Amino acid sequence: MSYPFALPSLGYDHDALEPHIDARTMEIHHGKHHAGYTSNLNAALEGHTDLHSKSVKDLLAGLNDLPEVIRGAIRNNGGGYVNHDLFWDIMTPGGAGAPSGTLAEVIKETFGSLETFKAKLQSTAAGQFGSGWGWLCVDGNGRLSCFSTANQDSPYMQGLTPILGVDVWEHAYYLNYQNRRPDYLAAWWDVVNWDVVASRYSEAGQG
Repeated sequence: MSYPFALPSLGYDHDALEPHIDARTMEIHHGKHHAGYTSNLNAALEGHTDLHSKSVKDLLAGLNDLPEVIRGAIRNNGGGYVNHDLFWDIMTPGGAGAPSGTLAEVIKETFGSLETFKAKLQSTAAGQFGSGWGWLCVDGNGRLSCFSTANQDSPYMQGLTPILGVDVWEHAYYLNYQNRRPDYLAAWWDVVNWDVVASRYSEAGQG
C-alpha cells in the first residue's frame, strides 16, 4: 500500500556536523530512530485512510479528535516524526551565525538579548528530566516562548508553532558527550542555521 509519510532526507552527509555532532550518532539517529518513528506512524494510520490527507502538524494539533485507539501512537510517533524533521532542517555545517531582521528584534524584545535567550534555552533543555526537547516557539500573535517538552510531545499539541528545537534524548548525544548534556547543548549552537529559523518564524506569522 502507499504510505502517507516518508523519512525526510538530512540534506547533508552524516559527518557534516562534526565535531559538534558525530557521524555515527547521525547515522543511528536519522537512519534508525527517525526511520522507526516514520514506520510506526504509517502503521498507526493503516485502516484510517480518511486521515492520510492530513499533515502531521494537523494530526497533532487535533490529537484529541483522533480515534482513541491510535491517539497514543500518533502522539509518540507523529511527534517523533515532525520533531526530527525540524531538527535536521535547522542545522547546517558551519551554522549560520546569528538571527537577523525581524526574528532578531523579537528575540531581543522577548528575552533581552540573543545570549540571554541561548542561556535560557540551554538551561531549560538541560533541566528537562529524562528524554525530551527544548523549544523556541511562536504563537498566533507572533509572540515567542521558550520551554521544554517530555518524550516526543510536540508544541503543535499546544497550538504553538516550533521554529527551533533541540533534541535532548540520550541517543542524540550520548556517543560523543556521555552524560554531559550541557556540553552538547553548548556545542549545538555552532550548527544552528538561523536563516532557516528566521524563515520558519516568517512562515508561522503568515500562517
